[in-house]
Amino acid sequence: MAYAFLFPLLIGYAFGSAPFGLILTRLAGLGDVRNIGSGNIGATNVLRTGRKGLAAATLLADGLKGVVAILLTVQWFNSWEPAPFVALGAFVGHLFPVWLKFRGGKGIAVYIGTLCAISWLAAASFALIWLVVAFATRYSSLAALLATLVAPVALWLDNTSSAPIDGQMAGLVFAVMTTLAWIMHRANISRLIQGTESKIGAKE
Repeated sequence: MAYAFLFPLLIGYAFGSAPFGLILTRLAGLGDVRNIGSGNIGATNVLRTGRKGLAAATLLADGLKGVVAILLTVQWFNSWEPAPFVALGAFVGHLFPVWLKFRGGKGIAVYIGTLCAISWLAAASFALIWLVVAFATRYSSLAALLATLVAPVALWLDNTSSAPIDGQMAGLVFAVMTTLAWIMHRANISRLIQGTESKIGAKE
C-alpha cells in the first residue's frame, strides 16, 4: 500500500527539486541567485537580478516541472490516482531540494503548475482569486496566499464521475501544500501585517 503513494512522492520530489532559478541565473552569468534578496531560488528572487525574461523563464520552468512529473507518473501507473501525491512531492522538492541543502523556493509556481495538471476548475478558481486580490491590493503574495485557500476547496468539490482524480483526496493533499505555502511565506505575512510588503510594480 505504501508503494501506491511513496513512489509518486519520490518521483515528484526528484522533479520538484530541480533548481531552475539557480541554473538559469548561473547560465546567464549572474552568479548565485541565493546571494541576493530573499536568498531563495524562485522566480520572484530571480526578478531581483533585473532580468524579467529570466524570471519569467524560471516561473515557467518551475511550473512545468510539476506538470511533467504528474503526466509521466500518470502514464507509468495508467491512472490519475497518484497525481496528488506527485504534486505534493514536487512541491516539497522545490521547497527543500536535497541538492541545495534543503534551501529552495516558496513553491507558488509549482503549486499552480500541479494544480493546472490536476483540475482546470481548481486552477481557474486559483487564477480568479489571484487576479481579483492582486488587482484590488497590488500585493502578489497576499493574492497567492488567499488563492491557495480556495484551491483545496475547489478540488474537494470537483469530485464528479468525470474528474480523473479523487477530488476529496486531492483537496486534502493540497490543503497540506497550502499549509506549507503559508509557512514558507511567514516573512511576507509579517510584512503584510506591518504594511511594508512590496506591491506589484513598486521599485525595491
